[in-house]
Amino acid sequence: MATGSPETSTSIDRRPSKGAGVLHGIGLGGFIDGIVLHQILQWHHMVSDVEAYPVTTVAGLEVNTMADGFFHIASWLCVVGASIVTLAQWRQGRLAPNAKFHLGGALAGWGLFNVVEGVVDHLVLGVHHVRDDLGGPLSWDIGFLLLGLALVGVGWLLQRSGERALGEQAWTPPSP
Repeated sequence: MATGSPETSTSIDRRPSKGAGVLHGIGLGGFIDGIVLHQILQWHHMVSDVEAYPVTTVAGLEVNTMADGFFHIASWLCVVGASIVTLAQWRQGRLAPNAKFHLGGALAGWGLFNVVEGVVDHLVLGVHHVRDDLGGPLSWDIGFLLLGLALVGVGWLLQRSGERALGEQAWTPPSP
């Protein structure tokens, strides 16, 4: 075994993974987008800017509603995946994340969701825009991207603060 590997080291890393919080944020960001923008405000649906599926017809609205449902399933799977990763880490003896660490990861994940979804769906594919109800003005799409970048930045800073607060708790000698 190589020197410094977990099996031969005098201490082990018990820090929580950053990935679980980020994955929670991606899933929860998807839920916020789907529930607030798609269902409550009805600004857009998953394919509402695709000419073949206009939301002004019953058939088009049916397709958009089904696409929204698949989107919610994907969001749900991200949250379930993050929960499974978190439980697996706790079983490995890792520390539970403190509130700053987890909230920071979740905010960064939400922001990452906004950036990827905004670039892919709004700008590259053009399947919908933030405000399809207004004709899809670019300013709303850019604002969505800027919000996403701000969430990533704030989340990253908050997670780093939480990581520093974990401090020496994260390093312990191996059990015999």
